[in-house]
Amino acid sequence: MLQVVGIVAFVFAILFSIAWHELGHFIPAKKFGVKVTQYMIGFGPSLWSKKKGETEYGVKAIPFGGYIRMIGMFPPGPDGKVRASSTGRLTAMIEDARNQAQEEVLTPEDEKRTFYRLSVPKKLVVMMGGPVMNLILAFILFTIVLVGFGTPATTLSVSEVTACTPAVSAGKVTLGCAPGSVASPAATAGLKSGDVITSFNGTPMDSWQQFSEAIRESPAGPATIGVTRDGQPVNLNTTIQVVDRPVVVDGQPTKDLAPQGFLGMSPEVVLEPQPVTAVPGQMWDLSIRTAQALIAIPSKIIGVGQAAFGGEERDPNGPIGVVGVTRISGDVAAAEAPANFKIVQFLGMVASLNLFLFLFNLIPLLPLDGGHVAGALWEGGRRQIARFRHRPDPGPVDVARALPVAYAVAFLLIGMSALLLYADLVNPVKIG
Repeated sequence: MLQVVGIVAFVFAILFSIAWHELGHFIPAKKFGVKVTQYMIGFGPSLWSKKKGETEYGVKAIPFGGYIRMIGMFPPGPDGKVRASSTGRLTAMIEDARNQAQEEVLTPEDEKRTFYRLSVPKKLVVMMGGPVMNLILAFILFTIVLVGFGTPATTLSVSEVTACTPAVSAGKVTLGCAPGSVASPAATAGLKSGDVITSFNGTPMDSWQQFSEAIRESPAGPATIGVTRDGQPVNLNTTIQVVDRPVVVDGQPTKDLAPQGFLGMSPEVVLEPQPVTAVPGQMWDLSIRTAQALIAIPSKIIGVGQAAFGGEERDPNGPIGVVGVTRISGDVAAAEAPANFKIVQFLGMVASLNLFLFLFNLIPLLPLDGGHVAGALWEGGRRQIARFRHRPDPGPVDVARALPVAYAVAFLLIGMSALLLYADLVNPVKIG
């Protein structure tokens, strides 16, 4: 039941993020007098629609995007007229786009309300409005997570005690107890959930990281662990074992194994609220990582195909489609964890989605917002050069000429989305 709730909640979060994005285009377009005939969430057949004033509002069947329809997105031909399509395929494609952009220009008043007639700054505001709204939503959600709840932090309080020492076979570490397993040093010492670590071999411990490093660097042999139990100091004796364990780099375990000291316990994890001043830095770091992941998608999509059709394990750091992320959201909701941890994970996923949408839409290619932004910047640069050289205004940039590229990009995006959908269904990413 909780898994279904998590899935439904994330679907609504996606729809809200899309609607929020399109609102960033819609509001400035209306403010600048552009005629907006449609405000749609999703693609495909309409599930619901209602016309209010000159704009039709609706929800469509495929919730993988949205759009607003503004009249006159592309300028007429060089002669100022919308002509019938030519015989050449590319030319016909461009002329058809112009026809569609002008088909709702019914009156001289409508002609004044076309998008292509806006000044360059206004075009930039309209087209950047969508991505900026996603950035704003991401910032709000991350602020709620970091300041209102906090980030996970390990403590010196014992959460669980591992019963047995892990076995290593063929370079893989197997946890749990099996016939012939040796009791873990923590179990031998009598550590219990709720004990608070205070010292190790007489050295005071101030953090879990310090304690963990001391254990890893410890040789095999006797050890004394100081704890506070029920408010009373207790010294526990055990024998540290040296086993092959994952090498830790920057606090994160790697796939490499090396002989290290082993105790066999896990710490209690709590959420520590962060100051508001920490939000911009965290947002910047996450933006850099998201941008790097975005750049790496073309190279990692090959691995997704191999996993989907060859049965290889999915890379948890590789691309994940909408279905995969929604599935993870359901798993998070169903997991055995405190409610505040689930809320943090959910809000973090929605925030990350919006940050991705912000960066993805800045790619300077049609049909993405960045393509229209690039066209507006080129138009502004061209006009400045003409003004500097005392030449006539060259007029608006004919973005329609880039439509062949737009269709190619759209084809690749559809293909990638289909591959991710299939991979998420047959070989989903396993988290944790």
